[in-house]
Amino acid sequence: MTEQQEASTDAVMTRIGQAIMLLHGGDREEARNRFGALWAEIGEDGDALHRCTLAHYMADTQDDPGDELAWDLRALTAAEGLFDGRVAEHGDSLAVRAFYPSLHLNLAADYVKLQRPDAARVHLDRARKASEVLADDGVDDGYGGGVRAAIGRLERRLREL
Repeated sequence: MTEQQEASTDAVMTRIGQAIMLLHGGDREEARNRFGALWAEIGEDGDALHRCTLAHYMADTQDDPGDELAWDLRALTAAEGLFDGRVAEHGDSLAVRAFYPSLHLNLAADYVKLQRPDAARVHLDRARKASEVLADDGVDDGYGGGVRAAIGRLERRLREL
């Protein structure tokens, strides 16, 4: 990658990060607007890491569970594309594998909202299996514990259905 391409990549991730901060600050509408503008710029065929990150957080800005599911599915598709492209270049497959528990957990939660418990259970099982990497890789810095706790909460909720 040239220096100009790296700077461009950093600028996109910075803008995604700024929108994430808006989302976490409670301004879902502005975050959604910024994510939408960024998605229009990077497009369906843009950098997989950008698409994965953006779609993962864009899902959290949606009011309609069907729209949330669509964005979470985009995030999962982009994450799968990371193994073929960017991760292969940079050798950071462990970091990408750490995305999967959260991606599948979000999909399971989407399916619960849509009253599709069987689909929710499939993704919850995938989230649980994928979370093993969080316990074994030394990255368990609160993120892994939080994801595992959320998996447990959703499992209990599904049992009640």
